[in-house]
Amino acid sequence: MDIIDTHCHVIADDRERYPWSPIGGKASAWAASRPVTAEGMIAHMDETGIQRSVLVQATTAYGYDNSYVLDSRTAHPDRFIAVGTFDPLAPDAPARLAAAVSGRGLAGVRLFTSGSTVPTQGEWFAAPESYAFWEAATELDVTVCLQMRLGPATRQLTELLERYPGVRVLLDHIGYPDIAAGPARAGKEVAQLAAHPNLYLKLTHRNLEPLRAVGEEAIEFLTPVVDAFGAGRRIAWGSNLPAAEQSLTELVGLARTVLAPLPGTARREIFAGTARRLYPALAG
Repeated sequence: MDIIDTHCHVIADDRERYPWSPIGGKASAWAASRPVTAEGMIAHMDETGIQRSVLVQATTAYGYDNSYVLDSRTAHPDRFIAVGTFDPLAPDAPARLAAAVSGRGLAGVRLFTSGSTVPTQGEWFAAPESYAFWEAATELDVTVCLQMRLGPATRQLTELLERYPGVRVLLDHIGYPDIAAGPARAGKEVAQLAAHPNLYLKLTHRNLEPLRAVGEEAIEFLTPVVDAFGAGRRIAWGSNLPAAEQSLTELVGLARTVLAPLPGTARREIFAGTARRLYPALAG
């Protein structure tokens, strides 16, 4: 089966050329303990049979400095496309985004509003000061990856999706739904978001591990979510390597195992088809 990894991170081995400046001032432990360079990522991809991957800016290492993901994409255009991070509240954000897209081939944007190093869910991504950025993202036709937790800021997410129906929003880790507390309930809550046709889901080990843990109940989450999001046509798989501790081969195996009950057409969309619609540069 053709597989595209829509979520992996790379860390340079040259700290002088690519200095760290993590968002929130706290770097992720994995960035120091198990970093993977662009060349190392290609080696992992070759071992696993993955031809193309999406390099997502390691915001908890480099913050808003997208130099390494862009340089990696430039050095290996046949293997990578790049998703960078911007501060949407900065007055020059629309101009910087346009320059990165037109001059450096940037394919997407990531807004890091919550995570392991930023535990408090931010709502700034939907503030009026961000509207110019969202308008630019719509005009430039770039996918926006939104790292957030559903619940505290779901209302802001839905308002944004309605305000900018022309922008594709890819929800990282499906917004961390609480699968362990109840797969059926979590599936119903996520499926309701499919009413917004410009919302896509990024399925990673953050979701696949709890789905594997609940065993046969996993289908109670998967069925309503996959059906609601176009039989998988709005869901894309990502490894999250090397933030994930497993090897790339193990992460692919995890996804294959958990998604095995789904129809083959849905699995093909999740593993590659949706990625090509989100990022047209992958279609070539």
